[in-house]
Amino acid sequence: MNPSHQFIEHGISHQNIKRTCCANVLTLAYQSLGVVYGDLSTSPLYVYKTSFSGKLSLKEDDEEILGVLSFIFWTFTVIALFKYVFIVMSAGDNGEGHAKLSMLPNQQPADQDLSAYSTKDSADTWQSSRLKLFFEKHPRFQKGLLIFVLLGTCMTIGDGVITPAISVFSAVSGVQVKINQLHDNYVAIVSCIILVGLFSIQHHGTHRVAFLFAPVVAAWLLCISGVGIYNIFRWNRQVYRALSPVYMYRFLRTNGMEGWLSLSGVVLSITGVETMYADMGHFSALSIKIAFTCFKKFLQGHTRSCILASFYSCNFSCCFKIYGQIYVPEINWILMCLCLAVTIGLRDTNMMGHAYGLAITTVMFVTTCLMTLVIIIVWKQGIIKALSCLLLFGSIELLYISASACKIPQGGWIPILLSIIFMAIMFTWNYGTMKKHQFDVENKVSMSKMLSLGPCLGMVRVPGIGFIFSNLASGIPAIFGHFITNLPAFHQVLVFICAKSVQVPYVSENERLVISRIGPKEFHMFRCIVRYGYKDMQQENYNFENKLVSAIIQFIETEENAEEQTNELTIDDGNINMEESYKAESMQILKAKESGVTYIIGHSYAEAKKSSSILKKFGIDIVYAFLSKNCREPDIMLDVAHTSLLEVGMAYHV
Repeated sequence: MNPSHQFIEHGISHQNIKRTCCANVLTLAYQSLGVVYGDLSTSPLYVYKTSFSGKLSLKEDDEEILGVLSFIFWTFTVIALFKYVFIVMSAGDNGEGHAKLSMLPNQQPADQDLSAYSTKDSADTWQSSRLKLFFEKHPRFQKGLLIFVLLGTCMTIGDGVITPAISVFSAVSGVQVKINQLHDNYVAIVSCIILVGLFSIQHHGTHRVAFLFAPVVAAWLLCISGVGIYNIFRWNRQVYRALSPVYMYRFLRTNGMEGWLSLSGVVLSITGVETMYADMGHFSALSIKIAFTCFKKFLQGHTRSCILASFYSCNFSCCFKIYGQIYVPEINWILMCLCLAVTIGLRDTNMMGHAYGLAITTVMFVTTCLMTLVIIIVWKQGIIKALSCLLLFGSIELLYISASACKIPQGGWIPILLSIIFMAIMFTWNYGTMKKHQFDVENKVSMSKMLSLGPCLGMVRVPGIGFIFSNLASGIPAIFGHFITNLPAFHQVLVFICAKSVQVPYVSENERLVISRIGPKEFHMFRCIVRYGYKDMQQENYNFENKLVSAIIQFIETEENAEEQTNELTIDDGNINMEESYKAESMQILKAKESGVTYIIGHSYAEAKKSSSILKKFGIDIVYAFLSKNCREPDIMLDVAHTSLLEVGMAYHV
């Protein structure tokens, strides 16, 4: 039945449904002002000041101001509007802002059949087939792509560290224009207090934080719009001339090298555009676009004092950066400490701006390059369209990157240092995980060895069900062979469980468990693949044992029906015996569950081989070991009861 028909039966009309949907979209659009556009709306605090730093500060006349304004307008239009709103935000995985590209080791073709992939891909073009085949045949380029993606991810983290520091510090330091005797140390102290307060409220969640800051940002936008309109009529009504790109050419021709270097400040006008894409999981694409169309700001100044003070005189307390929309306390406080370190260590808006500019331009360029792959591989578009986007947006972003790179000694080294640290951690985790998976694949127990053990598997079968957790989606894990070698006794029913993440936001309950049989029926061995989306959360009162046992019995019934259809021509007595056999197995599984369920989880230790290099030993034995000890794996989502938990220690030599 059509869902709308069900609403009508309950007295809800189509018109009311539309009104409710429109109200929800408008509510999300309103909330997005407080979260998505907080960064963009505070850009006027530091864009002109950073752009006119250095020798260019001596040339603050109408030509220079209009030239910078022209750069700001066209950069905002081309990058923010054309690239992010029209193109990047279309690359959404059910509204979550992700494309279906994965390098995870335990993915299976069956995962692509999940209903969460709501749109069916069209047939591959020769360009998409060639590109995918290229990456499959050249593992080195896969690693290169991974490092490139990690670079963008780590620069995004650096962006997130610098954003609150520069927003808050620039706002507080603006008070010095009115209070000259306010010392820089007091500015840093007040900024740190505000930052601590902002990070402390993140645990209230996106909904409350968005409603809290949305009116503040809305008021801020109205104020700077009013200031802009006043300045236009008071100082220069010809400001509209900046809409002509000719002023960009004049600006660069007149100022030469200094004009080019000032672009590292201009790019700060679009800080936060990546937030529109990153927050698609919290606000719909439509709501973000609606808020964007209503998002206006005016920039104009006449003298140096106007450039420094025009956006400082009111509402400095509205500067903020929202973190942890999916709130993780440890990450929240780590980010806060990094923000405080940047604020206390630099105490200079220009240096923060240079660091900020390099971080965001790098993120934008990485996004453009990855969108080129999405256009070809996912959207199945021609290579000409993909290269056109790459050349249009990539050339602009490379221009800004080149200007920002010249500011590395003046603060640009900060995001580079942060990226190197985070990239080293992420790459070590990925490397260790892949090596561990490779060890599992190479050392899994062969089916021929299992068959040689006979129906009892060469050991005592005790009552109950044994759930054996493994990262393998196929084959029998090495932990099983390790266990029966040291203790030749196991449960009457064995279920090998692989809990893994798939590249969709949510997995429906009827598709979560995938059951299959291992070996002959008399072994009573099954495999269960538990699939979770990257936004799935463990439900309260979720009884995993009952769900799994019911799924196994349902699988047995399905298997029985399939064999009956295959053996339709056999005698009736054979079918009756087969049916009784399956019923007996189902009863045996239920009886085994009543005897108790034990969770067997491998507590593995990855160790580098003795012949490994010092760098590999440091990465595996120290860094990866620390991360493995302190990071949660997918098994935690199964809510394992400690009274039924059995850990099997095993060393992995990689």
